[in-house]
Amino acid sequence: MTTGDRSTSTPQATAAVRSSTPWVMLAMATIGFAVNFWAWALLSPLGPLFRNNGRLGEMSELDVSMLVAVPVVVGSLGRIVVGSLTDRFGGRLMFPALSALTILPVLFIGFFALDSYALLLIAGFFLGLGGTVFAIGVPFVNAWFPPAKRGLAIGIFGGGMGGTAISALTTVTLFEMGEALPFVVTAVLLAVYAVAAWLIMRDSPGRTAPTTTMMQRLRANIALPVTWQAGILYSVAFGGYVAFSVYLPAYLITAHGLDAADASLRMAGFVVLAVLMRPVGGAMADKVGAIPVLGVVYAVTAVCAAIAAGNPPLNAGGTVAFLAMAAALGAGSGAVFALIAQVTEPSHVGGVTGLVGAAGGLGGFVPPLIMGYVYGRTDSYAIGLWLLAITAALTLALTFAPVRRLAASVGQAR
Repeated sequence: MTTGDRSTSTPQATAAVRSSTPWVMLAMATIGFAVNFWAWALLSPLGPLFRNNGRLGEMSELDVSMLVAVPVVVGSLGRIVVGSLTDRFGGRLMFPALSALTILPVLFIGFFALDSYALLLIAGFFLGLGGTVFAIGVPFVNAWFPPAKRGLAIGIFGGGMGGTAISALTTVTLFEMGEALPFVVTAVLLAVYAVAAWLIMRDSPGRTAPTTTMMQRLRANIALPVTWQAGILYSVAFGGYVAFSVYLPAYLITAHGLDAADASLRMAGFVVLAVLMRPVGGAMADKVGAIPVLGVVYAVTAVCAAIAAGNPPLNAGGTVAFLAMAAALGAGSGAVFALIAQVTEPSHVGGVTGLVGAAGGLGGFVPPLIMGYVYGRTDSYAIGLWLLAITAALTLALTFAPVRRLAASVGQAR
């Protein structure tokens, strides 16, 4: 090839690489989100089985709730630290590092913890590492896309939460084939992804590492109004999704008499619909603004939760209520992070994402415990669902008051 040939072809190739790179990075981040969330959700489908087969002794509804909720709360609080570390070190390092670390609790459960409730709780604590991946992906993806496309891009990345649906569909079947099998399969996928992420992923050329300490950044991010407001919004939207994705099998088995496989399949449908709606919510927030989208989300959630509180048969309104709620919660999760991208400086996105993600995860930790406690006292889930309906209604009021004022003030300032 001559020098002239290189001079004419190299700029074209370089332009093609530059135009495709953000989408390659988005694809890798989304795959990493899905694989780590697959690992994060491994205990949820097995909780009802452990209770029914008696291998862990006599287990109450609250015991099952604790077993599936511990990874959720650790994955939530850990996002605060992981988000700040991502601001400092970048997603190119954090994605493979986190994936590799998550392999350890996955294999520990598969080979050492299945006959001990105490060991499962301990392993579930460390399994929560997989749930922190969200705080890596949002700032990583955000940096690769212009503001007008961030809602869509982060919404697509959020589709990685479908890893919980994969876990719901495969874990019980693999477990019945061999008790360690679902954990070995997940560990292998995590290892393959960690190597691929290290080789393929790159941080955005415009990324700048902060010079302040983690505690300084944490204090600065906590002081931002968007952190608290988006944290409340996300704790209801994503928290509601997480709560149902981990607790829905137990609810369907107890309240509607389904077997474990059928309950897991229906839960997977709930998750898949929520996953599909997440980029829709982000794209709509880019187009018409996050506030109108969030208003619809919380109104639909409030109505559907109130309908579900009446415990209608699944073939007479119950299924429709849960699916409509799934669509709303998925869209809301995408719209919240579109809002963050619209009102937050890029250098704060990782830290704010970590704090907001923690709030969302905690929003998913509390409802299963409340549902289990209330059912144990009343033999009914109605009170828990009514509490969700009231919470969604209050969040609707928050959306159209201080959150709308914040978005308007930032828009005017810019």
